[in-house]
Amino acid sequence: MKKTSKFREYKDDAANWITLVTGEFYPDILVDACNLYKPVLELFGQLLKSSESSSRLFMQTAEITQPWMRIQLARVFRKYVSPSTPVEMLKKKTKAQWICDEFGKGFRPIVEVQKAFVSRPMPDEALCAILWEYKDRGQKGYDLTERMFELLRNRFPEFDISGPERAGRDILLGEIFENYTKHDRPADFIIKNGDEILAVGFARYDSDRGGAQEDDRTGAYSHAAREILEYSSKKNMNTKVIFVNDGPGLLLGSMWDDYSYLEESSDNVMVVTLRMIVERITKEWLVK
Repeated sequence: MKKTSKFREYKDDAANWITLVTGEFYPDILVDACNLYKPVLELFGQLLKSSESSSRLFMQTAEITQPWMRIQLARVFRKYVSPSTPVEMLKKKTKAQWICDEFGKGFRPIVEVQKAFVSRPMPDEALCAILWEYKDRGQKGYDLTERMFELLRNRFPEFDISGPERAGRDILLGEIFENYTKHDRPADFIIKNGDEILAVGFARYDSDRGGAQEDDRTGAYSHAAREILEYSSKKNMNTKVIFVNDGPGLLLGSMWDDYSYLEESSDNVMVVTLRMIVERITKEWLVK
């Protein structure tokens, strides 16, 4: 049984097929942002006063035991001291000394950091607003997957649909497929009928995307789909691959066309937004 339509056929009416997740208005967020991050800035200021060098300042931030506070301090450190150092690297407590050894020469001198810090009000609204942007990063993706699971379970109550519904550990394909090609390949959901794996799924919300990021996303998806389908064929399975992507980022650049080409690469691949799930993903397609 053929799919009811192609992802490409929705392009002319694309804006009506994406889901918009509401955001927060500026400057309305400033009061809450300042209340949340003022303790972070105060602690950073205390550590700054007691540090004889920028490397020592970083080592002191890395010694904070409370994970949330340590991560926020790392973000403030990056803004004031080392904007070229990726924040994900700064988060790694166990690599603190290595980071100082490798990147310390590029740290802003401690005296300049102190001057810059005291030149700003406490709390610094601008910096609090920047930090606030990190607070809900990933939230839209969590909302997408939660609603996706609800839609799929209502549509297919006879199937087992599993995966992290909000935050949580990804499904590793090496743990569900025997001798899988890339053991640590992560997926967002699995659809099963008893012991049979009907589909492997990936879900993302793109609020904004373009350029190299756009190419990286669809390129990675294309590789993952090809890998899964090749494994499935070798094992005489007929596992499908589903990409649930949503958000206004789909309307930017060549994203819609790129996903269309991805879907058209195989009859066992489908790309949908939330609003397409009921119309396009059928039991017949899953089990054929």
